[in-house]
Amino acid sequence: MRTSAAVTDDIVLFVQDVKKRISGKMIIKNVSFDVRQGEIFGFLGPNGSGKTTTIRMLVDLIKPTSGVIRICGHDVQRDPEQALRNIGCIVENPEVYSYMTGWENLEHFARMQKGIDVKRIAEVVEIVSMQQRIHDKVKTYSLGMRQRLGIAQALLGRPKLLILDEPTNGLDPKGIKELREFVRMLADQGMSLFISSHLLSEIQLMCDRVAIISHGEVLAVGTVDELVSQAGNYVLWQFDQPEAGRALLNGEPGMKIIGHDEHHIDESIIASMTDPIITTMNIDRIAAIVEKAVHAGIGVLSVQKVAPTLEELFLQMTEGESIG
Repeated sequence: MRTSAAVTDDIVLFVQDVKKRISGKMIIKNVSFDVRQGEIFGFLGPNGSGKTTTIRMLVDLIKPTSGVIRICGHDVQRDPEQALRNIGCIVENPEVYSYMTGWENLEHFARMQKGIDVKRIAEVVEIVSMQQRIHDKVKTYSLGMRQRLGIAQALLGRPKLLILDEPTNGLDPKGIKELREFVRMLADQGMSLFISSHLLSEIQLMCDRVAIISHGEVLAVGTVDELVSQAGNYVLWQFDQPEAGRALLNGEPGMKIIGHDEHHIDESIIASMTDPIITTMNIDRIAAIVEKAVHAGIGVLSVQKVAPTLEELFLQMTEGESIG
């Protein structure tokens, strides 16, 4: 268990043992993680898993029943003004006024904060690349442009941490790609980003580290590579005599042959192979099995180790709970 002594200067967000009880039911249970400077941190879970409730506690919209939340060393409950000064946040859909221009919206929100002048508004417009459309009415904007305007609004106060709740909802593939590139650019400039999503593929592509949450509990925290390595590896076999090869593998201790409807391997890998046998096994046994097959007169055409996807890990951890 981490203690406050574990908090270092590069930790922008520190969450320890946070719980939330609503109407007598524990909705959030002992949630702990941290977000470091310049990191894109993914908060992954299906709808209803507790993501948005957790975010609402991070930004002091609701109070935790117990636990500690610190932003840049400031306790959100004890010193909310100092803590929240370091955050920019979009929870669910960006709140903007459709009848106003993008620039007028930013002016409106700038008036609510101290020290935000016209120069800063122009800076955030440039950061989100909206110079060409910022003086148009928001009602003429695409969903992706509204998302950018919302992010510009969140950046006005020069936050150390930007929180985005389901930022790719409703975006087309082009908009998602642009958002992904934009988020990486902000991280490269030293900003920390906390991104909540139910989309496995986007979290895997976008984030440096990930926390997986289900039923209000954080099941794992780590880099995507670290997490998927916990799920073990598949080994794909091709033999010149498939049935004889299958019988050989069936006789191996610790070997499990996986049905073609049970795996979560990228289909493009499977499609490039002819009649592969998919297994989970101790990879240290591969050389011995190849030797055994050769002695039995069975030709080994290929052996391929394939890492599982983040989806495979998620399904293992949540016992098959649905996710997008």
